[in-house]
Amino acid sequence: MAVVYSGASLASASQPLPTLSEEDSIGSSSTTEKRTAATSSSYVEGGAEKSSAGYVRNDAVYWGTLRSETTEPHTVRKKRSISQVAMTQMMKSGRQPAQRTAEDFFFMRTLGEGAFSTVYLAQEVSSGKEYAIKVVNKDLIRRHDKVKSVMREKDVMTSITHLHGGHPFFVSLYCTFQDPTRLYFAMTYARNGDLLQCLQRLGSFDDEVTLFYSAEIVCALDFLHRCGIIHRDLKPENILLNDNRHIMLSDFGTAKFLNPEDNFGARDKDVLPRSEENHHRSRSTFVGTAQYVSPEVLVDGDVGPSCDYWALGAIVFQMVSGMPPFRSLNDYHTFQKIQKLDYSFPEGFPELPKDLVQKFLITDPRKRLGSVEMGGVEMVRSHPYFATIDWDNLSLKTPPELKPYLPASSGEPAFHSDYQIPLIEPGLDDAALTRLMGLNLKDFVPLSAHISSVDSNRTGEDERVRKLSIQRQAHKYHRFVDDHLILKSGLLDKKKGLFARRRMFLLTEGPHIYYVDPVNMELKGKIPFSRRLRTEAKNFRTFFVHTPNRTYYLFDPERNALDWCNAIEALRERYLDELPDEPESPCTKSGKQKR
Repeated sequence: MAVVYSGASLASASQPLPTLSEEDSIGSSSTTEKRTAATSSSYVEGGAEKSSAGYVRNDAVYWGTLRSETTEPHTVRKKRSISQVAMTQMMKSGRQPAQRTAEDFFFMRTLGEGAFSTVYLAQEVSSGKEYAIKVVNKDLIRRHDKVKSVMREKDVMTSITHLHGGHPFFVSLYCTFQDPTRLYFAMTYARNGDLLQCLQRLGSFDDEVTLFYSAEIVCALDFLHRCGIIHRDLKPENILLNDNRHIMLSDFGTAKFLNPEDNFGARDKDVLPRSEENHHRSRSTFVGTAQYVSPEVLVDGDVGPSCDYWALGAIVFQMVSGMPPFRSLNDYHTFQKIQKLDYSFPEGFPELPKDLVQKFLITDPRKRLGSVEMGGVEMVRSHPYFATIDWDNLSLKTPPELKPYLPASSGEPAFHSDYQIPLIEPGLDDAALTRLMGLNLKDFVPLSAHISSVDSNRTGEDERVRKLSIQRQAHKYHRFVDDHLILKSGLLDKKKGLFARRRMFLLTEGPHIYYVDPVNMELKGKIPFSRRLRTEAKNFRTFFVHTPNRTYYLFDPERNALDWCNAIEALRERYLDELPDEPESPCTKSGKQKR
């Protein structure tokens, strides 16, 4: 029996996918040509032999073709697929399936890229509506044995969207189609990105945001499991945010149907997310998901719905603290920590979410909160952490605002920021200075005093050359600053949620802000300068550096936060005409951001 979400109606744009007759032949070139003429669909070139592959418009043709390659070589499997069931229900209701081609969309820009696919923002020509279209390379998925993964994602999305009525906390499948070399999924466009991007920008979430999104994920998992599906790759990157900042679960390439009869695309044992089919655990090729995989996946691959609750526990931990609970230099050691339950809570982790995480991160899946043996989702909902949640109306609530937040730690209070980076205007009068700083520093040293001090210290080129010559010989951090003159330096704690790392910060001409690991003497990264960079002092020790893509949370044990803010702002003003409007992505010399 289909599980239908009563609060979500099937929009006319979301249509089941057309199918081919169960007995259709797919082998010969002439059959392909006739079907092409009849349906205006394109077909895949399968090696030397043509195979029918109408992946939307006549999508089931292609999927039947791929499935038959592993079973009957020249006949589509007679057992009805999910697309065929959806098509039957569609026709009974009197609705017609949406038939689209690439020419029906304007492809606007790239949203993301993977090994076998690219996701584009596209606008439908006829309606003006925006969709995220995932474009899959046919040849690549054949050569790399990823056909089952692609089929599985299509089957799961069809099941959720069409057989079970859809749900507001899931990406909806609008349509699918194909051309001779590519497959296309047209899906809901997540205008506000994903939770991973938000965590990277903000570091961690405040209590209200963490609670709200944790509850929405619980609702989404409840619906998914009642549909007979487990996700198996739940992580912040796969939790998208819609126009109103509610969640939408996505990426079902490794999902599993609990009923084997529904599992058209894959066998039960190909479980490890994002790894090769024939892998060794020490050599598994996880891409960003190792931190969220449950112990039972690593032991025998026999997983149930509780594996998704393990992942939720890791996500809650990360939303609160800023980092996932299981971290290591490589995936193998991360797996070892997961199997040994080797993690700890940082100082300041609140008690209620801590208790919830501890009940999710249980090695035995039968004893894990959310498992059937432990009372299922009702026991999750009844946890004290969720005491204030109105489960019946959660999708109708306005999500709390996502804004910079530094949790209380090390004797410092929690800090929020309502600061918005303004558009700059020419001129440097008193009003502009107030706008540029964006600070409420009435009780502190005025900015103008520090700018005058900086200006008075700017001597001629000869003096600059002399200072740089001395710096080259005597300053042990000179090798990290690309031969720029250091204007200010000092040890600061670079915070991310409840975690902090002490770094040597170097403010130089250029302008640049470098930060270095003072123990290992390793450059960890740079804060990207742009016209829109701003500082915000919270007190004498804590200050924020806002960039368009990220907020940096810094703590000065010497209580010189204001000096840092003023020096950074003065340097930005000095180079204002040379700075880009938007910064380049922060990176190290190796090209990846480090802490």
